[in-house]
Order: sequence, then C-alpha cells, then structure tokens
Amino acid sequence: MREIVEAHPINRRLCNRIGDDAALWQPSRSHRCVVTTDALVENRHFRRATMPLFDVGWRAMTANLSDLAASGARPVLATVALGLPERFTADELQELYRGMLQIASKHGCAIAGGDTTRAGELFISITAIGEVRPSNVKGRGGALPGDVLAVTGPLGASRAGLHLADDPVLLRGDVAAEAQAAHATPQPRVAEGRWLAASANVHAMMDLSDGLSTDLPRMCAASRCGAAIDDVPVAPSAAEAARARGEDPAAYALAGGEDFELLIAVNARAFRHLSERFYKRFRRPLHRVGLARQGSGIVRVKGGAEEALAATGWDPFR
Repeated sequence: MREIVEAHPINRRLCNRIGDDAALWQPSRSHRCVVTTDALVENRHFRRATMPLFDVGWRAMTANLSDLAASGARPVLATVALGLPERFTADELQELYRGMLQIASKHGCAIAGGDTTRAGELFISITAIGEVRPSNVKGRGGALPGDVLAVTGPLGASRAGLHLADDPVLLRGDVAAEAQAAHATPQPRVAEGRWLAASANVHAMMDLSDGLSTDLPRMCAASRCGAAIDDVPVAPSAAEAARARGEDPAAYALAGGEDFELLIAVNARAFRHLSERFYKRFRRPLHRVGLARQGSGIVRVKGGAEEALAATGWDPFR
C-alpha cells in the first residue's frame, strides 16, 4: 500500500518518504498541534456483511477528522494501524485505503504511514494530527450558564442508516438515500469547526459521535453546568425510521450516534447574528437545541414540564 498512499498528491507535503521508521513533518510555528486517536473493531463498530470496505475506511478516517473539527483544527496528517484477518486480500486492502484517502484528501490530510499486524478480526486504529491557532482552541469545558446550545445539522440519520442496513425495506426513496449516505459516508464538519472556532462567542465545542443524549452530559460535566433541551432537530430519514419502528422521533434522534455534527455553546446575545452568518457561509442553519444553566443535570423540556434526560446513545463498554 505504500505506493498507493505515497503517490497521492496531498502526501507531497511530507518531509520524508513513507517507509522510514517515522514520519517527518514541519509544523507551523504559529499554531498548536491537536492529536486524536480513534479505533474501529469489526463486529463491534461495523459489519463487513453490511458495509463495503470503502465505507469502513471512510468512516474510520471521518471519526478522527470530526474530532479535529471539534477542536477547530485544520487536519494535516494521519497514521493508520491495521489488524488484518487471514485471507484478507490485497484488493480488499486497497479498497479500505481508497475510502480513507478519499475523505482525508478532501480535507487536506495526508496519510503519513502506520503499521499492520495479523488479527482475528479487522481492526483500524487511526491517529490524526491537526493545527489550530492558540486563540481558536475550543474544548468541552467552556460552556457558561445562559449559553445557547446548538448543533450544526439535524440528527439521527446515521442511526436510521444502521437500521436500514438490517431492514432494507424500512425506508425507501429519498429518505433511504439520506440514511444510507449518513451512515456509510458521513461528512466531518471540518470547515464549520474552523469557522466556529474563530468566533470568541463560541465558548465550547465537541462532535456528536455518541449521540446528543450521551455527549451533551460530557460537555456539561467538563463545563460544570447543567442544561435544558427543548428542541431536537430530527433528520427526515430518522423521523420516518422512528415512526416505522413505533418510536418517538425526537427520542430516536437523541439516541443516534455517529452523526458527526458539532455541538456548540454560544453566548446567547450573539447567537442570532452568529447563526445568520453561519447560514450565509454554509447554506444551512445552526439548530438551537436548548440552554446551558446553573447547577448540574440534563433535562428535556416537554409541554412545559421537565424530565431527566437519559444517556441513550452509544456506550463503547455496553
């Protein structure tokens, strides 16, 4: 695979050739480095029976790019460690890398090398590095009571795509296409993350890899505040999938992982202006979901009443 990866135009920015013991990269003097690692394991995070290897590679790289997006960082390079089962062919390996390369190169990220070993099942571990201006560094811990909580897109489509893979007649037409694309080839919000990070009115930011109901408590814990959710933007495919399964669409979307949208906490006075500028820049809205508030605990507001919000999203140890 070295020849395939090294020949890609984005990799010409490396200071040495792939194949040395380590990659040599010239960082920017004016930026901070952001490092993230994500791992995917066959039959835990994906099933080869229902997901092509191109999509597996794409999703593995997207998980890392999304973490960089949540930091407001520009992706620069990634390394890939693979555990390959017996009878895994060279053609299959090329298809896996093709998915990783396509989404990585779209966002200016070079694959700088990595490692391979034999394993009982396919696993992929990617470490990605990005760069961000010190003044733009965001994290989970900056939300303040009174901040507006918002997300960069509707939720639940990836979950609908997962259920569609198990039940091909669950959805049809445009909503089926939306769900399939959201699950198989999700889009990391790299440009959106860099744009939002440049605003002093954005106090905190993280990506929604495990679902809003699971990730919001993490932001609130880091920020030492609580939150009230009063609106949940539901993707059309998620709404239809939920109704077909006899579930509440908002609850379905709250539990949906791997949407890879960004969750942000924004100064309330600046939210309207920021959302208008965001729409002009990206041609889609910021979706307000609620407010950060004093104290602890996450509640969902329904019909004027509050109920505790359970963490129903992805749990890697469950």
